[in-house]
Amino acid sequence: MPSPFPGMDPFLEDPSLFSDLRDRLVTHLSEAIQRVLPPPYYAGLGRRVWIEVSERFTGPDVVIARPPHAENRGTATAVSPGAGRAVIVHVPHDERVEPRVEIRIGRGRDTRLVTAIEVLSPTNKTPGEHGRELYLRKQREFLETHVNLVEIDLLRAGTHTTAVPLERARAAAGSFRYHVCVHRLDNLEDYVVYPVQLSDPLPPIAVPLLPEDEPVVVPLQEVLDHCYEVGPYRWEVDYTSPVPPPPLSPEEEVWIHDRIAQHETGLK
Repeated sequence: MPSPFPGMDPFLEDPSLFSDLRDRLVTHLSEAIQRVLPPPYYAGLGRRVWIEVSERFTGPDVVIARPPHAENRGTATAVSPGAGRAVIVHVPHDERVEPRVEIRIGRGRDTRLVTAIEVLSPTNKTPGEHGRELYLRKQREFLETHVNLVEIDLLRAGTHTTAVPLERARAAAGSFRYHVCVHRLDNLEDYVVYPVQLSDPLPPIAVPLLPEDEPVVVPLQEVLDHCYEVGPYRWEVDYTSPVPPPPLSPEEEVWIHDRIAQHETGLK
């Protein structure tokens, strides 16, 4: 069963759902690209990994530490003989992993990264987050080491993060809700921007290879539709709830209401 929307489903921007969607998009993008890549190119997955404080509940935040001779009224933890009263504050950490698609040529030590394809996450677009700092650092590395960079932003919320300056993108393309930014390794001054409105299907995108080879075209909407079809979203999304932030325009509110009503009528 397809999504009610012809393009990006704004309900999937909920952080509790988008992480799953992002991982599926990266995996299926890699598969879709692999099918159209000419030899000797191949597509694989790269990863950005970091550790951050966990938000999951694992029990009490504070454990009272008693000296070894204390009355046994529960589990006691000795900090050090002769030390005063102390508490142990347990702060669990999680490993965070963000995959990306990488197009390469060569084998072993001779492998070369030609194109990196990133699907932005909420963390990438949140100022102060460690994940954003790592993303921007990697973005600069790609731009400085002559790697093609394709950035897919399917999140209306958050700070502008793709490599193209926002005001220049808006001056050329007008306003947009989502976009894809492509920066070629052989053209440092130009960015190809695919602007997408809420009601638009996602565009086919030309993914660049080395300058002497033609880009390959990837049907981004087909990849998103496949993710929705094989994912859990038709059961997880409550389409009677408000759309995740940021706020919609009145015209967008009406359009979304109509799309959901049409979808529900089609299911009856």
